[in-house]
Amino acid sequence: MTTAEESAAAAVEPAGRGRLLRVLGVVFGMAVTVGITVGMGILRTPGEVAAHLPNVWLFMGVWLAGGVYALFGAVSVAELGTMLPRSGGFYVFVRRALGEYPGFVVGWSDWLSTCGTAAAVALVMGEYAGVLAPSLSGRSREVAAAVTVGFALLQWRGVRWGGRSQELTSLLKALAFAALIAACFAWGGRGDFGAAPPAPPPLPEGLGLLTAFVLALQGVIYTYDGWYSTVYFGEEVRDPARSVPRAMVGSVVLVIAVYLLFNAALLGVLPLGRLAGEKLAAGAAAEAVFGPVGATVIGVVAVLSLLASVNGNMLAAPRVVYAMSRDRLFWRGAARVNTGGTPTVSLALSTAAALLLIFYGGTFQRLLASLAFFFVTDLALVFLSVFVLRRREPGAGRPYRAWGYPATTALALAGSVAFLAGAVWADTANSLYALRLLALSLPVYLVVRRLRGGAG
Repeated sequence: MTTAEESAAAAVEPAGRGRLLRVLGVVFGMAVTVGITVGMGILRTPGEVAAHLPNVWLFMGVWLAGGVYALFGAVSVAELGTMLPRSGGFYVFVRRALGEYPGFVVGWSDWLSTCGTAAAVALVMGEYAGVLAPSLSGRSREVAAAVTVGFALLQWRGVRWGGRSQELTSLLKALAFAALIAACFAWGGRGDFGAAPPAPPPLPEGLGLLTAFVLALQGVIYTYDGWYSTVYFGEEVRDPARSVPRAMVGSVVLVIAVYLLFNAALLGVLPLGRLAGEKLAAGAAAEAVFGPVGATVIGVVAVLSLLASVNGNMLAAPRVVYAMSRDRLFWRGAARVNTGGTPTVSLALSTAAALLLIFYGGTFQRLLASLAFFFVTDLALVFLSVFVLRRREPGAGRPYRAWGYPATTALALAGSVAFLAGAVWADTANSLYALRLLALSLPVYLVVRRLRGGAG
């Protein structure tokens, strides 16, 4: 952050309250990205993708295509992350480029979806914990809540504690995946399926093949979601001009490598006909390699993987509320930061939201489904922000400029728009519900502006 930007940030800090600490590095940026991105998606999605594209080359090609989309997105968003090195994620960029109201909508939808993701991941982890420890069976909500609160308390001590825990859990995740991939390559093809594997379904032709590729790509892009996580911590990263692009691009390249290796390992263990449609492809592969203990193996991999995801989302969510509060688009008390650099009030609010979704998630299922619509919309607005700021502020400092601009950013934007159209077509009811929520945000925003004006 430049001197002028630091002064502007300090000017909006509530008097007598702490400030975020610039203590995180490239390793943390990569850890939080890998921790949030690599989760249950890669354990489940390969079976769905193989069902759409039952051809080895197309199956691997769509995973590479999704990785290229994430890479183009990373090089574009990294430009914004170095131009506006403030914590808060997408909200910061959209507010600067498109104005307060779009920023308000993006901030709230991003915060809710991040809290919802933390809750959903914690619940899945609780289910796997019940498989590994029968005494915890049927207590997935209690386990999920305990893990969420435990990470929140750890983060409360300070950003260094949160950062170190993220690095540790992401390292454990990486080691678990590396061990599973190595085992699949080492013992692939030795599984006893008891019968000849089923033949893969026929490959669609013509327009059907294009539709199948688009549907498969949607699932793959969801699995890559999280590649942008470093920008939530922009003003907490040391030397953001160098660290942000290195962490973003480096972590995306690492995730692409993990996904390609993991899917190649699955193909080495499971015939394509069996992989197609498998609800938990990783579990089937573990069973083929390890036999009866395969369920335990995949349970350990899942728990280690999901721990990092819960912690990463619980680190990111408070930064969004903190940034909005600092800009007076939310209660200013949420901008309070303790001496350890943790936005404590925002953390408490985010933890409370996650706990509500854990215990009363059934009530909010439609809300959570509609947030997928906002997720894609938010990404499209962020890519649009790159174009807007390039045109409106050509002389602004950009320590890192998007590689391949405007082509890479345009392709990322086009991919997001196409993905959004596909989401509307596939789930029209929840998309319309999301649009109604979007309309409701306008009067809420106007009330916030009135209260802010009344407060001086």
